[in-house]
Formats: sequence, C-alpha cells, structure tokens
Amino acid sequence: MPNSQQYSVRDEILVAAPAERVRSLVDDVVGWTQLHGPAVHAHVLRDTGDERLIRHWAVTGRNSVRTWTARHTRSADASRISFAHVMPEAPFASLEGAWTFRERDGKTRVEMRHDFTLSDGSAGPADELTARLREGSRAYLSTLGHAAENHEELDRLIISFTDSLFIAGDVKDAYDYLWEADKWEERIPHIAKLDLEEPAPGVQFFDMLTSTPDGSSHRTRSVRVTVEPDIIVYKQTELPALLDGHTGHWKFTRTPEGVIAEARHTATVKPSALHILGEGTTVQDARNYLRRVLSANSVSNLRLAKAYAEERAGV
Repeated sequence: MPNSQQYSVRDEILVAAPAERVRSLVDDVVGWTQLHGPAVHAHVLRDTGDERLIRHWAVTGRNSVRTWTARHTRSADASRISFAHVMPEAPFASLEGAWTFRERDGKTRVEMRHDFTLSDGSAGPADELTARLREGSRAYLSTLGHAAENHEELDRLIISFTDSLFIAGDVKDAYDYLWEADKWEERIPHIAKLDLEEPAPGVQFFDMLTSTPDGSSHRTRSVRVTVEPDIIVYKQTELPALLDGHTGHWKFTRTPEGVIAEARHTATVKPSALHILGEGTTVQDARNYLRRVLSANSVSNLRLAKAYAEERAGV
C-alpha cells in the first residue's frame, strides 16, 4: 500500500526579469537542453494548448541517464505551470509540483515545488529523496535565473543551424549508420578515436577525438539517446574549449522517394575562449567558424550515410 504521508520540497529565486520571459523559458522544454547541464532531451508527445505530455531525458552521472514522462498544465492566468509525473519511478508513488511566478517591479519571484508520496509503507528514503529534489530544484532555478537575466547575451552567443541531405535508400540503413558509433573509427575519416559505452538500450556515452578541417583536433564526451525511428539526439557533456554548450540531433524523415536526413547543431560560444581562434576574435568570428566547421563535419557524415544506405538499396 502507498504511504499516505505527503512530503514537500520548496525552493525559490528572485529573477531580475519579467514573468513572461521567465515563464517562456520553463515552457521551452526543448530549448532548455541547451541551457541546463543535466537536460539531454525533451519530446512533446501531446499538446492540447493548455496541457502537454512530455518525455524527458537527463544525465544523472557520468554514464547514466534517467527518463520520465510528465504532464505539464498552465493555469488560466499563466501564473503557474503544474507538472505531474506519469507512472513515477520507485520508490515514488506520486510525484508532482509546480512553478509559480509572481512579478513585481519588473522582477519575478519563482517558486518550484515538489510534492511526493512513497510506494511502500516506510518513510526511510524520504530524507534522501528530499535532498535530491532540493539539489535538482536549486540547480534548475539557478539556470533559469541566469538565462532570463542574460537572454540578450545568450541570443548573441548561441548559434543554431540545420543541414539536410536526400538519401535514396532505407531509413533504417541511414539511421543505423549514424547510430552505430562503435564503427565510426572505420567509417568516418575525421574520427581519430572513439570509446563507447551503452549503459542501457537506446543510450550511448562516448569519448571521442575529432579532427577538424583546419588541422586541429579536440576531445569531447557526449551522451546520445535514440528516439526511434526518427531521431538521434546528442549532447556534449565534456566540451571543446571554445564552447559552453553543444547539443543537436540526427533526424530522418521518410518520403515516397527515400529519406531526408537532417543534422542539427546548437552551440554556445564561450566568450573567455575567443582568443583560441586568434587575437581580436569576435563572437561573430566564432559563430562563423562554428558554422563552417560543424557543418563540414555533419555534411560529411550525411554523405557517408547516404552512400552506405544507397549502396545497400542497390542505387
């Protein structure tokens, strides 16, 4: 029988930004992955306008990912966004809460609340769970405050773009080519070395040494999750020196003639590292560099996937 006792965790932050800006960041669950370290991906399963059903993925350690599904509901006056986990993982019997926004004099006080009950008759893990939720809430609110107060600067630092290519082959072959990272050292010329871990089905972590067209190289660590059969999402958890964030995806769209394969990058320039590209480098110079280098690598990968899938299709 579930434990009838309800436990609550509440934290709050005062943000020097209007409520609408803060609320829009909470609403933008997809864009949140670029801003918040643990967030890997969010996939909106259903959206009725007032209510959304969202599946989330987040890193919980160097080589572990947690996933859950939650229902988000906005209040009529937009002062609150409530959430409730669908079939919460043990030992939770229920897990729900809300973000509440109260604006005054151009500043917004945001409260983040979690309420939970336990699935067994013991309150033993309650203290540990409370501490875990409080740590997560404080990290979330810290990111929220920084993003809201620095939105103009982040708009300048974040570059996002998509490259796509038509493949006259089967979507599974194109997908497999890009998912099978353990074969990348043999398949992809700019991958010098890759060490892969797969802690769970549909989850990969890998350390990778990548060569760039200008002759330099960098080492990164990434997490990838598969949202079959359409999307492979990735996030770099250990970044090259020039970046404060890097996320993206490989997306596959079936057409009557074949597949449109899409590579997306979203990268955040680190201002303190601009000197890496030479004295006097500006943020725009770094954006231009990233657009050129990241696009060159991803388009090269798309062409290799195209050749592989079309050869298997006999094209």
